[in-house]
Amino acid sequence: MGGRRRAPRGIVLSAPAALAAAVTDAFLDLLLPRHCAACGRAVERGRAEPICGRCWAALPRLANPQCERCGHPTRVRDLPAAAQPRRCRWCDLLPPYVRAVRSVCWVPEGAGGALVHACKYEDWPAVATGMARRMAALEWPRDVGDERAALVPVPLARERERERGFNQSTLLANALAPAWCVPVWDDVLRRTRSTAAQARLTPADRLRNVAGAFGVVESARPRLRGTHVVLVDDVVTTACTLNACAAALVDGGARIVSYVTFGRARS
Repeated sequence: MGGRRRAPRGIVLSAPAALAAAVTDAFLDLLLPRHCAACGRAVERGRAEPICGRCWAALPRLANPQCERCGHPTRVRDLPAAAQPRRCRWCDLLPPYVRAVRSVCWVPEGAGGALVHACKYEDWPAVATGMARRMAALEWPRDVGDERAALVPVPLARERERERGFNQSTLLANALAPAWCVPVWDDVLRRTRSTAAQARLTPADRLRNVAGAFGVVESARPRLRGTHVVLVDDVVTTACTLNACAAALVDGGARIVSYVTFGRARS
């Protein structure tokens, strides 16, 4: 799934071949139109990815102004100015060794949730490329951009990865790495035990569920020592999973950790 085969990048077609390819594509678009993996509407002709432009445009992005550290909007919707909180409470979710967090859009509402669902559960891993492109455009404190040494995807439970055929966090990291010119270290972090799915758990249960569930591969400790690494995941809700991963990385030698996700749940 994920679209028809086109000419590989880097191969320049001759004029007759290019014309033939264009005619073939137009014919196939008419005969077998591709449909958006998120909304089901027809994808615009010439668009390589399986998501229509309307869904990308409809992402419920996090509003400005945002907290410089955690990236959470500092203004609460529907509250008058006098009742606005004086400090960022989302930062309270984060341990002191987490430098910064950034996310593209709110989930599960609207197009953001539909895109995450299509990537994870509807056999559309190609959606991760467009998600990562938008993650790459997020703004960070200058020191994060200067220091980040590698991307570390949050590891998926083995049985879930076998069932799904991929780890969505690794797909996002691999697509994001070229834009940031940093490597992906997918051999650093591991799950030390299986955990229940976080989606239906209370915040307290989420914390207990992932406590001590991650560890650093022993051979990776010299590589981690003193580094600033960025954890990659598709969604952050209460940050319990990311915090458990960060604790393992710091215990394994990392100096500081930042988080990047495509989606964020409203608090």
